[in-house]
Amino acid sequence: MKRSYEIDMCNGPLLGKLLRFAIPLMFSSILQLLFNAADIVVVGQFTGSQALAAVGSTSSLNNLIINIFMGLSIGSNVIMAQDYGAQHWDEVHDDVHTSMLLSAVSGVILIFLGILLAEPMLQLMGTPDDVLDQSVLYMRIIFVGMPAFMIYNFGAALLRAVGDTRRPLIFLLLAGVLNVLLNLFFVIVWNMGVAGVALATIISQALSAALVVMCLIQDHGYYHLSIRELRIKKKKFLSIVRVGLPAGIQGAVFGISNVTVQSSVNSFGSLVMAGHTASSNIQGFVYNAMCAFYQASLSFTSQNVGAQKPKRVLAVLGRCMACTSAVGLVLGGLAVLFGPQLLSIYSPDPDIVPFGMQNLYVLCLTYYLCGMMDVACGAIRGLGYSVTPTIVSLAGACGVRVLWIYTAFAANRSLFMLYLSYPVSWAVALLGHLICFIIFFHRWKKKAGTVSPQESKGSSNI
Repeated sequence: MKRSYEIDMCNGPLLGKLLRFAIPLMFSSILQLLFNAADIVVVGQFTGSQALAAVGSTSSLNNLIINIFMGLSIGSNVIMAQDYGAQHWDEVHDDVHTSMLLSAVSGVILIFLGILLAEPMLQLMGTPDDVLDQSVLYMRIIFVGMPAFMIYNFGAALLRAVGDTRRPLIFLLLAGVLNVLLNLFFVIVWNMGVAGVALATIISQALSAALVVMCLIQDHGYYHLSIRELRIKKKKFLSIVRVGLPAGIQGAVFGISNVTVQSSVNSFGSLVMAGHTASSNIQGFVYNAMCAFYQASLSFTSQNVGAQKPKRVLAVLGRCMACTSAVGLVLGGLAVLFGPQLLSIYSPDPDIVPFGMQNLYVLCLTYYLCGMMDVACGAIRGLGYSVTPTIVSLAGACGVRVLWIYTAFAANRSLFMLYLSYPVSWAVALLGHLICFIIFFHRWKKKAGTVSPQESKGSSNI
């Protein structure tokens, strides 16, 4: 029997369950983004535009380093959901313990990578000298908190696999309140600048990590976590890597393309950097709202693949596409409509507003394409294929974006041409993902029609 915070993804009306799954996740994602937004607002209002540029200039590089490990949490989500949908309870137990130990190990590795790579990579990106020292300091402190960041995200991925998106929302709400309070205290009272907002972020992340671990320990169901049973099971580790590593590589290469864009933005100077930082953060709220339906597509498809219900897999894709498009169009339009007011929240300097608005006009009005691209990618991964959507994303999104920067943008060095690389790349990747989904769905459907869930246990379509 399903408990109140779990969702039966394999039976009953679908749209209501998708919304019940996605809406808490939407708020969770937005709260997680507020960690960085609170940093940006506080330093922009109380420290100045150079500090604002320093914090913002690290985001693309942070994502580049983190994403390859975050991809493994996607692997944990898919493997856990497939085993849960197939009711393979011993496998679920191994999924939980392998994933949580893997998250801690990944976090420790990230500490060393972030500290060592911060200064040389920021220099390589062309970060201006007037913000470089503050950028390096902020980034190094943030990476000290990576174990907590990874533990929370892996734990939340396991809970999403069974339909529980409400408790991670509560954990992030508590951590978000703590983050804002500590930001104000460290910056206004102790005058710590970028170091203060970074410290506030890692303390709040530690709280969210502790809460998600306690949640898994106190659960008495199939996904109970026992610290003494933490082991990295070879079979599970390889399954997680097979699904998650291509996703992580995709995220890392997306990070490279975004670093390329950030480097181009840096060439316009610190005012443009500040405007780009503020507008990118506003876009992040739109993206994270849409991303809830990517996660829904991933988890619902995975469970129904485990339960072998092809018609429901198709229905999941269609409804997630419609929902993410609606959210992207509505929120993107509101971001543009209220853009000047929103940008002024991040910095009192009116000179950054025109630069931020150029970004919002191009990206927010076309962001629904990105949401649809992600949903299609999530559906393919839910089917068990991970390498192909990575290749499509790298060629269609990253490849097109980098090619655009070295051709169209090089011929017309304007912010409009730079930002236009995003919607063009999203459209190309979306088309590629849809073609691949059709091919893989029919291949899996044919196999599902002749193989029982018990016979397909442990099989891989990667």
